[in-house]
Amino acid sequence: MPRLLISSYALVADTVRRHRPSHLLTIMDDHVDTPPEILPERHFRVRVHDIVEPAEGAIAPALDHIEDILTFSRTWTRDAPFLVHCWAGISRSTAAAYILLCDIRGTGCEQETARELRAIAPHAQPNPLMIRHADQLLGRNGRMIAAVEAMGAARIVLETEAVELKLLPDV
Repeated sequence: MPRLLISSYALVADTVRRHRPSHLLTIMDDHVDTPPEILPERHFRVRVHDIVEPAEGAIAPALDHIEDILTFSRTWTRDAPFLVHCWAGISRSTAAAYILLCDIRGTGCEQETARELRAIAPHAQPNPLMIRHADQLLGRNGRMIAAVEAMGAARIVLETEAVELKLLPDV
């Protein structure tokens, strides 16, 4: 079954080795080399800082970044896992995973998907700026924003573990 994986930068090599994803989405402000197991055209980098509003000297997530993430994710054939990571595996990567799942699952899945993300990744703190942009692009009329806000406070962790999300919820 195809899965969406979330990890920190520190766990990328191990996660790639263990799960053999076909696609890798890197959301960091630094350059990250493509692991040898991933085809270069299947590694997409979004260079943004983990901030929720523009700040001098930093790159805030923008609408076009989210458009690019969605465009890249839609090239995924789902025959192998898709791995998304940021530095800590807490904010940018969980936001991207939530966005991708909402896109795949369609309108009306926002609350259930946020609850599932919280259950599987209690440390998740999806970047609110990324969520706002995605809510607008996907025409969710504030439902993605409300669902992420309803997740409540995340569990504070020093280091995360890689987590796996099913593309479709259990029925």
